[in-house]
Amino acid sequence: MLDAAPATDLIGDVQRRTFAFFWDRANPSNGLMPDRWPSPSFSSIAATGFALTAYPVGVERGWITRAQARERTLATLRFFWTAPQGPQASGVSGYKGFFYHFIDVETGLRFRQCELSSIDTALLVAGMLFAAQYFDRSDEAEIRDLAHRIYARCDWRWFQKADKRVSMGWHPESGFIERPWFGYTEGQILYILALGAPDLALGRDAYDAWCSTYPDSWRGVGKDRHLAFGPHMAHQYTQCWIDLRGIRDKPMRDAGFDYFENSRRATYAQRAYAIANPGKWTGYSEDIWGLCPCDGPADVTIGGRQFYGYAARGPVGLPDGLDDGTIAPTAAVASLPFAPEIVEPATRALYARYGSAIYGQYGFFDSFNPSFTARDVPVQHGRVTETAGWVDSDYLGLDQGPIVAMIENHRSGLIWKYMRQSPAVRAGLQRAGFTGGWLG
Repeated sequence: MLDAAPATDLIGDVQRRTFAFFWDRANPSNGLMPDRWPSPSFSSIAATGFALTAYPVGVERGWITRAQARERTLATLRFFWTAPQGPQASGVSGYKGFFYHFIDVETGLRFRQCELSSIDTALLVAGMLFAAQYFDRSDEAEIRDLAHRIYARCDWRWFQKADKRVSMGWHPESGFIERPWFGYTEGQILYILALGAPDLALGRDAYDAWCSTYPDSWRGVGKDRHLAFGPHMAHQYTQCWIDLRGIRDKPMRDAGFDYFENSRRATYAQRAYAIANPGKWTGYSEDIWGLCPCDGPADVTIGGRQFYGYAARGPVGLPDGLDDGTIAPTAAVASLPFAPEIVEPATRALYARYGSAIYGQYGFFDSFNPSFTARDVPVQHGRVTETAGWVDSDYLGLDQGPIVAMIENHRSGLIWKYMRQSPAVRAGLQRAGFTGGWLG
């Protein structure tokens, strides 16, 4: 069924296929989601958070039963609650309530020397908190209990640096990563959850420190003015779970609009960059656009043009901007709630122009690069095609997750609705200074 051509409702077909990626590929015994597939892979804890978010969507869409989703969710939460924690370099899954960025998909133990990740733990916890809200029946109490226990165990204060900001990670071999999370990036959800924690919460000064670099991030003028960040997932991740429509913190009260509007403007800016196409890359247009972290063909220079493998991509000139002609469909498709009037045509154009070259069993492959056509150059993943240039052969959990979540938020508001009821989310937003709208 999943190999059939998309139905008239392409957006629905994309969501169904992308959901199936999470349902089919998570380890059913422990819920751990591979970072990518079909390439052999460790588990990404953030992708697992997106998997937990996808399961209720599957229930509401009729793709799986509530009992199936409950069983898989419980397996996931039981694993993380009992997974070994400690300061040692091996034989553990996490420390101080946080988890390593990558863990073995079977054993759940730390993968090589990866970092204990603050942001990836936050994305995992966000999925757990959504599960806790969705599974609200009397026979689902264990899900709620485990989700809240795992969240409460995170020692956010331990991860906080002297400047009040949260470190990106920690290694038992070398200590904390020097670089902290500061705005404007996907780290916003980390701070909201850290402020809303029941026991080991951060104070308002942490969120103020996060916002302190906002003056460096403003781009555009008038109705186009927005907080900018090159890789577009920064405008998506927090809002996969948290409804930022109509509520504002101090910086956005001063700006006169909310973060949802900010993401709408940023989505239009991504499209405008593709139309301008300063790098003269093949394929960019008003309907073919979208830059974010994704796979790329290879770290190689061909004809004076530099290409990259996996990299954080975004419009050149923005914070963390990097452009080598690689397009990630998730950048556009997962922006559906922000600007459906340009995202729906972009989604249709991607399929109409490139078809099965970039669209497969689990929806859009992670990325493609029409400018990379060399067949005699080794690539990290994927293949070079006649119609789309280089096309990735993998699906990545971090890029698939926002597609499922944001299509559903656009269609029904499901995730936003349940997360508006989360005491942790409400507390985090209020402590960060958000007011108005549904917060009251």
